[in-house]
Amino acid sequence: MSTTVREAGRWPISGAFALILMATLVAYFPALTGDFLWDDAGHVTHPSLQSWSGLGRIWFEVGATQQYYPLLHTAFWIEHRLWGDATTGYHLVNVLWHATSACLLIAFLRRLAIPGALLAGLVFALHPVAVESVAWIAEQKNTLSTVFYLTAALAWLRFEDDRRPGRYAVASLWFLAALLTKTVTATLPAALLVVAWWRHGRMSWRGEVRPLLPWFGAGLGAGLVTAHLEATQIGASGADFALGGIERVLLAGRVVWFYLGKLLWPADLTFFYPRWTIDATIAWQWLFPMAALLLLAALVWWRRRDRAPLAAALLFGGTLFPVLGFVNVYPFVFSYVADHFQYLASIGMIAFLTAGATRGFARLAWPRWSGPALAAAVLMILGTLTWRQSGQYRDVFALYESTLARNPSSWAAHLNLGTAWDDAGEPEKALPHLQQALALKPGRPETLNTLGNVLNRLGRASEALPLLEQAVRLQPRFAAAHNTHGAALMTLGRADDGIAAFRRALDLNPKLTPARVNLGWALGNQGRVAEAVAQFEQAHRLQPELADVEFKWALILALHDRVAEALPHFERAVALQPDNPEARHALGRALLAFGRNAEAAAHFQEALRVAPQHAGARAGLERLGRRHPNAP
Repeated sequence: MSTTVREAGRWPISGAFALILMATLVAYFPALTGDFLWDDAGHVTHPSLQSWSGLGRIWFEVGATQQYYPLLHTAFWIEHRLWGDATTGYHLVNVLWHATSACLLIAFLRRLAIPGALLAGLVFALHPVAVESVAWIAEQKNTLSTVFYLTAALAWLRFEDDRRPGRYAVASLWFLAALLTKTVTATLPAALLVVAWWRHGRMSWRGEVRPLLPWFGAGLGAGLVTAHLEATQIGASGADFALGGIERVLLAGRVVWFYLGKLLWPADLTFFYPRWTIDATIAWQWLFPMAALLLLAALVWWRRRDRAPLAAALLFGGTLFPVLGFVNVYPFVFSYVADHFQYLASIGMIAFLTAGATRGFARLAWPRWSGPALAAAVLMILGTLTWRQSGQYRDVFALYESTLARNPSSWAAHLNLGTAWDDAGEPEKALPHLQQALALKPGRPETLNTLGNVLNRLGRASEALPLLEQAVRLQPRFAAAHNTHGAALMTLGRADDGIAAFRRALDLNPKLTPARVNLGWALGNQGRVAEAVAQFEQAHRLQPELADVEFKWALILALHDRVAEALPHFERAVALQPDNPEARHALGRALLAFGRNAEAAAHFQEALRVAPQHAGARAGLERLGRRHPNAP
């Protein structure tokens, strides 16, 4: 690898970027056309934020987005205006940011004269622990914030050269950009102090500490805002987070070793890892923090000979600090560890390991070609693992089925897979996964609601009702559960109770469009057409592209002999959802009322193309004296 070091020094940064970008695109090719996953919808710009005023809300309205990361959501806002909901654009941008971070890492290591810089950049670019951050659209907060983090670090080194105020201001702006993208980057000033100590053997109050105090203050403020939103807006509170101080120490020790292990041996990576039971009465759990403390003590002792190992450990553990368990983050509900949590922290450890390998190999009397050959072999293995791992992110079914193959006890994977099957119109396939999710994690309102919804779809409202009653009892402000509860009540003939449940859902969340549509449908079926239309109008303002609004609006009007008013809504419903056979059939019937027989026949035929057994469409064609082309 000594040859690798010399060759790395000759590579211009543009050449390194071209190499890394090409390698990264190949490694992530299986994910480039991947669908939206899990909470991508909470990050890709919501319809209510897609306007210029929405961009203002992103910056000035806390709560308009899932977390207050305005620069991240500005990037998503721009991307949505460029390619809308086409996922390939988002994936390519994530790969671009990841490759850019790898090149910035190379530049940073070269600036510090650390050997193996090119190798470190390639390892970071191709390491499979990064797949969760790069292949998952929502984790653009990782890839983009790391670009700002490393740019700020480089700008800080330039400031250290001559202490010019302008360079300090530039570095500070890059750091602020990182904080406004993801607050794990608040660890940067501490990391810069570690780097300064590694370089000089000391930290100067005037040279390093004092100039970084404003950065520490900004990072602390951003962290407090994020922690508050995690607890109050996202849900990082309650029994799932009830760990005492001792348990959190045990957890932190285990988390550090877990991430180091996955970095060194990236086997069995998965989206949801098993959630550990942390128990101070179990003796072996103390081994993790004790081993960490012993290693840290040994590195402190060794620092007189070489400060690099201690610096690497401090960088790794310090960057991981926000996710060690001392601060509650919502994903702890599912697991205490996740690959995307160590994306940023992996940089320092990769740099240390590749530099150590480069120096160590240089001392061996092996042929000159063996170093590059061994490095290429390692990179090929990492790239192959990344290629295989990124294929799991092509759609929700691949992701959660692969997760369950490695972690069958993941209630979250069962819940999300069941939800995906329900969304795909396959409630029969959703049911066993949702039942298993409830068995693994009893009493979780989200699972009770989703299972109740599936039972409603399957015509088993009497079984759904007690589950939904439990959901709203456990979480009285769960608007979606009140809506599903109302649907079950309506099916069971309790219309007044159902309407009350829909109104309760809307009191809690006036923007919950499905509840507004259901309320309009219920009112319309009671003959309260004016009230129903008012609900549909509000639903349309909230989600103008939702076909269900137009379809049910049209049906209510048609049921009350207002077919002329219903017709444009039927047409709009079909335009929004061309493969809905019910909408096609209803539009055909409305057209018949106006003698537009040829158009009606065309819609009946389209309905039968999608659903060949659709009795209503077939009857419509027979009424017109026509046969479906595929009819026997």
